[in-house]
Amino acid sequence: MTDTFLLDGEDVPFAPGQSVLQAALAAGRYIPHLCYHPEFKPHGSCKVCTVKVGERTAASCTLPAQPGLEIASDCEEMHELRHTLVQMLFAEGNHFCPSCEKSGNCALQALGSDLGVMTAGFRHFFPDRPVDASHPDILLDFNRCILCELCVRASCEVDGKCVFALSGRGIDKHLVVNAASGKLVDTDIALTDKAMEVCPVGVILRKRVGFAVPIGARRYDQRPISAQALDDAPRPPSGDGRCAACEE
Repeated sequence: MTDTFLLDGEDVPFAPGQSVLQAALAAGRYIPHLCYHPEFKPHGSCKVCTVKVGERTAASCTLPAQPGLEIASDCEEMHELRHTLVQMLFAEGNHFCPSCEKSGNCALQALGSDLGVMTAGFRHFFPDRPVDASHPDILLDFNRCILCELCVRASCEVDGKCVFALSGRGIDKHLVVNAASGKLVDTDIALTDKAMEVCPVGVILRKRVGFAVPIGARRYDQRPISAQALDDAPRPPSGDGRCAACEE
């Protein structure tokens, strides 16, 4: 018999080791999220996937699925929280969507649209961080970084290079390059690295291929982020409710 928990009043099956978010996505139930990536261990950076469990809240990407949990996600309180969190991300960085190469492929932009975020709602910080164009094939625009750590984990866990890291604390926390010079050209990053693929915004860009796919024909132009997330979610190979990827 498959274990289940309740998500907005409906049963969701789960396999041992799955988080609430993983189980929900595998069952075709979308919980908004941003820093979660199915290929990496969740660590709850952005808190956009926060849900209500009884009288408390928790990040669903790191909350272990357990029998009998009663979870609220699709409710006004969680909608308002996610809306505010995404507004804060827009206000903290320089996200000028109409002129950004990542427009249409940007998870932050797509999530903002999905959540109805029309304005940042807060005073913009307008950070003045360096743009690193030292590498012949790759451009880094640190002004757009949302501190999701996906490039950090991809570079260390998959590429085995640890090209990126986060430095500082609080409002001063920022992405850095692990080189004595602080420049990307002095690392061994390659265009084929996993770290090149995972940035949800427009920080890590390939040079000389800008706007190769026109706006209007890009990933989130075609279908909303909620549908894309369900497409990308690992699915069990059979009808037993268990996810093979989670049992490896």
